[in-house]
Amino acid sequence: MGRPADPALTAAPGGERAGELRRLWRTFSRNRVAVLGLALMALVVAASVGAPILTSRSPYEQRAQERLQPPDHSHLLGRDTFGRDVLARILFAGRVSLAVGLCSVALGGVIGCAMGLVAGYAGGHVENAIMRVVDVLMAFPSLLLGLTVLAVLGSGLGKMILAIGLVLAPAFARVMHGAALALQRREFVEAARSAGASTPRILGIHILPNVLGEVVVLASLWTASAIRVEANLSFIGLGVSPPTPTWGNMIRDGAPHLLNAPWLSVFPGLAILVTVLAFNLLGDGLRDVFDPRLRE
Repeated sequence: MGRPADPALTAAPGGERAGELRRLWRTFSRNRVAVLGLALMALVVAASVGAPILTSRSPYEQRAQERLQPPDHSHLLGRDTFGRDVLARILFAGRVSLAVGLCSVALGGVIGCAMGLVAGYAGGHVENAIMRVVDVLMAFPSLLLGLTVLAVLGSGLGKMILAIGLVLAPAFARVMHGAALALQRREFVEAARSAGASTPRILGIHILPNVLGEVVVLASLWTASAIRVEANLSFIGLGVSPPTPTWGNMIRDGAPHLLNAPWLSVFPGLAILVTVLAFNLLGDGLRDVFDPRLRE
């Protein structure tokens, strides 16, 4: 995924740091695809956060007499099998998907980065024990591992975040382990060790800041994966309990009506497509910013 970020960014004085940030923004802004991803992500976040402003419809209000009503001027995306407004449900479902994606990636990143840093720096039996656990977890497909965790814990928003976070943690650990191995023998780390710096200080101040760029890139890419996994789990009924809308359970509810009411599944599917595409494009742009081989 690239080399560790340049330590000059974390060690530069205020003026030099501001100049470095401007240079990074110029690098990012030249990538039109990445800017498109940032714009799409901002649009998705704004639409989800501003859902109560963008629509006056309730995502829970049922009108049986208007069930399966096609899109029209009063209901732009139609109504579902219970007469609920599809647009309102998609907007409010975005809150769930973004919360699951961001929180699960944050949880998986903290757990995985801690495991990888300790394994890479400590070495020996500690490294072998941690990385064998990581290898076992990575041997399972992400969806299967998420299903296993949810089968033990049960369904619910918090449990889904925990399940997806545990799914992503091994991937973060693997990347951080490689970065820690590469940095632990660098001159600035050896100097800190010779000066008597403690292991937590070396890990937190001298190694972690130099791999944060790589972690940010991975987080943006795996947020898209987390949203996709959440949709898959919701589709098979292991996500957030109804009537809370999620894009996955909206697609599931609309599946029996694909022929006579395709909008029930098509529009939530497009929402997932746009969101996942936005985070992937953003991740590609961030890779260009933080990878020294791709800089000017």
